[in-house]
Amino acid sequence: MPTADRLHRPVLVLNASYEPINICAARRALVLILKGLASAEEVSVSHVHSAKRTLSVPSVIRLLEYRRIPHQTRALSRKNILMRDRYTCQYCHKTLPSGEMTLDHVVPRSRAGETTWENLVACCHPCNNRKGNRTPDEAGMKLLRAPRPFSLHTSRHLMRLLGRSDDQWRKYLFYSD
Repeated sequence: MPTADRLHRPVLVLNASYEPINICAARRALVLILKGLASAEEVSVSHVHSAKRTLSVPSVIRLLEYRRIPHQTRALSRKNILMRDRYTCQYCHKTLPSGEMTLDHVVPRSRAGETTWENLVACCHPCNNRKGNRTPDEAGMKLLRAPRPFSLHTSRHLMRLLGRSDDQWRKYLFYSD
């Protein structure tokens, strides 16, 4: 795997209390470790090399000092909306790859619909075209779930979704397999 790819891998960030609080890129995790602000709890098989050192790329890091986390926020992005909605069209309920999904403004932008967590849903292209510039009611379409704002529950849900591909995250995300 090229070094650039290794440095973009997601890393689970734990508070000093072992509570999962965030996900960052491996590059950021390595910086936190090198600055003495975090320690690696789990490492991947990948390594990065400098002129004098070889470092294992972390999979899970833990902050060395407890950080009080105020209101949890996450960037409003296409990726985060798709993950929140589990890559499932909120109208026809089909689960599709990211490239076959789009985002739909429930209340269209042309009608003062805002670009917010509460007004965006994952949607397939056919449903988005069918809905067009109408509300779901006007188009005779029903949402699978009402879009919800970002919350601590959403944050943990997103961490669990990302963690499914990394067995080292499981014990920190309270899986009950």
